[in-house]
Amino acid sequence: MAEGAAEAPAESGGGSDSGAGAPERGVAPIKPQYLTTKEQFHEFLEAKGQEKPSQEIKAGDPGSNDLAEPEAKRIRLEDGQTGEVAEPREQPQAQKRARGQNKGRPHMKPTHYDKNRLCPSLVQDSAAKCFFGDRCRFLHDVGLYLETKPSDLGPRCVLFETFGRCPYGVTCRFAGAHLGPEGQNLVREERVQAPPVRNGLDKALQQQLRKRKVRFERAEQALRQLSKGHVPGPSPEATVPEVSGAEGAPGQDSGDTQQAVPEPGADALASGSVRTCGPLTDEDIVRLRPCEKRKLDISGKLYLAPLTTCGNLPFRRICKRFGADVTCGEMAVCTNLLQGQTSEWALLRRHPCEDIFGVQLEGAFPDTMTKCAELLNRTIEVDFVDINVGCPIDLVYKKGGGCALMNRAAKFQQIVRGMNQVLDVPLTVKIRTGVQERVNLAHRLLPELRDWGAALVTLHGRSREQRYTKLADWEYIAQCATAASPMPLFGNGDVLSYEDANRAMQTGVAGVMIARGALLKPWLFTEIKEQRHWDISSSERMAILQDFTRYGLEHWGSDTQGVEKTRRFLLEWLSFLCRYVPVGLLERLPQRINERPPYYLGRDYLETLMASQKAADWIRISEMLLGPVPANFVFLPKHKANAYK
Repeated sequence: MAEGAAEAPAESGGGSDSGAGAPERGVAPIKPQYLTTKEQFHEFLEAKGQEKPSQEIKAGDPGSNDLAEPEAKRIRLEDGQTGEVAEPREQPQAQKRARGQNKGRPHMKPTHYDKNRLCPSLVQDSAAKCFFGDRCRFLHDVGLYLETKPSDLGPRCVLFETFGRCPYGVTCRFAGAHLGPEGQNLVREERVQAPPVRNGLDKALQQQLRKRKVRFERAEQALRQLSKGHVPGPSPEATVPEVSGAEGAPGQDSGDTQQAVPEPGADALASGSVRTCGPLTDEDIVRLRPCEKRKLDISGKLYLAPLTTCGNLPFRRICKRFGADVTCGEMAVCTNLLQGQTSEWALLRRHPCEDIFGVQLEGAFPDTMTKCAELLNRTIEVDFVDINVGCPIDLVYKKGGGCALMNRAAKFQQIVRGMNQVLDVPLTVKIRTGVQERVNLAHRLLPELRDWGAALVTLHGRSREQRYTKLADWEYIAQCATAASPMPLFGNGDVLSYEDANRAMQTGVAGVMIARGALLKPWLFTEIKEQRHWDISSSERMAILQDFTRYGLEHWGSDTQGVEKTRRFLLEWLSFLCRYVPVGLLERLPQRINERPPYYLGRDYLETLMASQKAADWIRISEMLLGPVPANFVFLPKHKANAYK
């Protein structure tokens, strides 16, 4: 799953090579003049940066409380002991290490979205006919809605400026930019264009998936061959996809006839019209042979990892702007896709700037994974499909997916062979070193994956059991690169500078996948390509957040729900961004990914605010970009590693 899914301080990989005042192990070496204490740090922020604290206490002063993290998050050494001898406490729970998903956070749908919500028929200029008829629970009085609607957040609407029309009309939180004197939604005809995002879910297909009327002929044929122990191959018969007519159309069976998966870009048919196959081409009859499949040549390119929660489309646009070559959507669960869940299909969306783009699927069984691969092969545009065999979380692992597939070789083989048979694009796999910490499996699986038909494998240099408690094992990745040859192997783990990337490429891998490093500083791709350290200013970092906000409003919408969704994902990203230490403040370059920053005062107020590890300060940054938060707003990071603030 995401490389940022669960994170704890790792053991220090390298130490202190900075002279007399050796810094604490696992702590980023910051110049003494910038160091401060926790109390003075927050005092400075509370004072809005108007005056600095009167005294300056250096890190390591025994009388100061300069811990960057509470006791439970202190660095764990190789022997399993903490850096300091902890005093016994009455509550042993306080010493438990925070790791894994933050399952204690409240899971409740915000109710303020539904209060006094305007009917969608009015928003979409269809006031003459309500979509819900007499059962409608929404407001139809625009005047009453405007009385209770919060004030606008700004004078400019991103959607109106970009696409010439804002589909949210009067409900837009920037509606003043495109509402006429009588409340009508203005349109710039010369700029009107459809949103360029691809891979949306067609409503007609969604209905067919929910009714289970989609037939998967190629998947079923491959599964039958696999169940008999045969390696699936191209069918000798001419296979023409059978497409039935619309429900209720004349001459069609009105029973439970299943419908074949439509081709990409097929428009929804009007009720009563007859669906036709169109002109018959060789592609409909003759399937591609394995040697004729489209090749995936990304050796030497920078690959942005599929990051759950944070690896959304607006974030990928930021990384593309800074030089990422290959992007991949967030992990999508195959069963949810087969059920037509809108939220899961949203993870497959692709922006035009993503020239090399793939999607990542998670599943535990050959039938669902193969059928999902056939479905995506016909309905979306991607350059490759990736199988997630690296997700460590219990929710996935206990169902047999993610890392568990590494111990289920028979199912793993059927999944790879079956998906490879039904896909016309290359199939890739992402794995870990193994499940247990000292039992490596990757070197044995890689030759088999090559024989099963995988075009490329990415290896994260950690096991499921160790998670982020130790550094990635690049020596083992080098061994695996030899074992996988000639199949390309990408390495993943602990890349936060161009020096790290250079050392990674020296191991013989075909390329480097970057995960947490991109979350901490998305301009890492630029640093690697230009072979330099970028001392980026706080104003430049704020401009990046402004771009993310603009991309988020384009993607999630500019109404109240879209604004708050953008805010939520911005806050999740800020929980990682706060760990970045500016280059100009470091005693030794580069910053290592396992080094936590101590409390420090930046070169200006904004730089100090961005270094805060309190959720309240992240919310303050979001208010600079998206206006004040709603009443009773609570933000708890998704991951416990970020929840100690």
